[in-house]
Amino acid sequence: MLSALDSLDRKILRELIQDARISHLALSERVGLSATACARRVLQMEKAGIIKGYAANIDVNALGFPLTVIVHITLDRQNEDALARFETEIHKCPDVISCHLMSGADDYQVQVLACGMEDYERIHKQHLSRLPGVARLQSSFAMRTIVKRSISPAALIMIRPAGTQRRGK
Repeated sequence: MLSALDSLDRKILRELIQDARISHLALSERVGLSATACARRVLQMEKAGIIKGYAANIDVNALGFPLTVIVHITLDRQNEDALARFETEIHKCPDVISCHLMSGADDYQVQVLACGMEDYERIHKQHLSRLPGVARLQSSFAMRTIVKRSISPAALIMIRPAGTQRRGK
């Protein structure tokens, strides 16, 4: 639970965001805990689902995927069944790297990686346009990635210490 995180947990998370491969010994030295206590805290955060896994930060351009496409998708209806069908099928699209249910004019925002325009056209024709219930697709092409994080440093600072409540503004 997020409210149970204390300042040491937040320090651990900040260090893991910077280097997920850091050893428990090095991590413990950076946050001022014994290696055993540090490892126990990491394990507790894993079990609580706060730490969901560890991933490499891949340079997709170096792998031949220079095109990042943000696709705004509107469904023909927004009932629970239509949303569930769409969400089941979007998981099967191998080129999709993220999908978010949105508020506002569009129902979903999908992020796709492609080798180029011809590759994106293939993805659009063979996958995205065939998703159930799609009424409209609007594609925007990222010119350059400026910031890419799993969580903002500010969010870690704002996590409430254990036993405190959030105050209204």
